[in-house]
Amino acid sequence: MRATRFLRAVPSSIGTQSSGLRSPPPALLPPIPLYRRLLRSHRKHLTPELRVLGDEYVKSEFRAHRDTENPVHIVGFLSEWQRYAQMIEGDSWRGEKMDKTKVDKMSDEQIAQMYELMQAIRERELAENDPEYKPHTPPTE
Repeated sequence: MRATRFLRAVPSSIGTQSSGLRSPPPALLPPIPLYRRLLRSHRKHLTPELRVLGDEYVKSEFRAHRDTENPVHIVGFLSEWQRYAQMIEGDSWRGEKMDKTKVDKMSDEQIAQMYELMQAIRERELAENDPEYKPHTPPTE
């Protein structure tokens, strides 16, 4: 019988926090369970006014992306919504600023939506905190 060397497996630090790399992201939830999780998170963690706004937005976004077939878009969509759900559940979203790289990647339409949302939030805060505040109504054509 010939003598052979056995190589034994040793733990590696490749891809771990100690090697300086990020840990692998959590597995993505399929669309329907993620959708349900988002609505549950809104119900549990948001005020009634914010819940209505959040629920409507989640529903419209999931409807708008229902027929998307590009796998890259699907993974990006699901991962961002999953990250959002984790933020809502952890209450780390309050006072959080958006990452500049995400803003740079937004389309003009998305920037306009963010601006409208910011204006709505500011008006709501003014209405709640300033008794003399009169809401701005856009001119009708």
